[in-house]
Amino acid sequence: MSDNNLDLALLYLQSVVTQIEVHLKRYLAISNPPLLYQAMQYALLGGGKRFRAALAFLGAYGEEELAIPAACAVEMVHAYSLIHDDLPCMDNDDFRRGKPSCHIAFGEAIALLAGDALLTKAFETVMELKNNSLMASLELAKAAGAAGMVGGQVMDLEAENKKLTPAELGTLHAKKTGALITVALKMGALSAKREKFLASLTVYGENIGLAFQITDDILDVEGKASTLGKTPGKDVILNKSTYTTLYGLEKAKQLAKEACVRAQKAAIGLPGEEILLGLASYILSRKS
Repeated sequence: MSDNNLDLALLYLQSVVTQIEVHLKRYLAISNPPLLYQAMQYALLGGGKRFRAALAFLGAYGEEELAIPAACAVEMVHAYSLIHDDLPCMDNDDFRRGKPSCHIAFGEAIALLAGDALLTKAFETVMELKNNSLMASLELAKAAGAAGMVGGQVMDLEAENKKLTPAELGTLHAKKTGALITVALKMGALSAKREKFLASLTVYGENIGLAFQITDDILDVEGKASTLGKTPGKDVILNKSTYTTLYGLEKAKQLAKEACVRAQKAAIGLPGEEILLGLASYILSRKS
């Protein structure tokens, strides 16, 4: 894993942030009722690493324009999940991406509905794919719903004040975090009619998702609010099982490295290989 690959990955991520913002604004032009669209824009625009959008583009590497609806859709689903995750009935967090959470800015009712609207807008958007729109929609539905992210969130809530086994923790985060990361790659590949790469991209996505979650757990311990853009230490407050509480900080870091090595092996021979390899370095070194 070379520094050059990391540099390539960082440049790619930066280019995605610039591109995707333009397209997200286009999809979320203010309409009626204006308050709802303002809340949707507040949660979706002007912040975030656009990591999942970048993965959708990488799934269609070289033909990224075909994956624009997929990239926007996965960012909409991610933003909706963050709105709901921050609500008082969930993680009760007042800050997200360095600014007040959506429910703090707009009230709980509008924030809840903005999340609902972003989720449904995501499926409207993914149907604009030129290729494999139905298959991509099905993959997104499975990844976002009870079998994926939402199911993982329920498992996360049920795990408060409990000590999970390693297998239980792995299943929880494969659903809560890994599913949406993996489906971004798969939707990108489907948009470019690259079904032959789906198996390798799935292995890559699952391991990158695992490393991403472990790093999140590490940052919740070591990170600062000014860098994270959200409140650190929430896992301790909510008494959640995490990779750091279950394994300790140093072992958690080792597990993240091992997951990234497995992802690198899966990336060999894929379009955009160097950038996919560099993303592993980025995940291990990220501060937010």
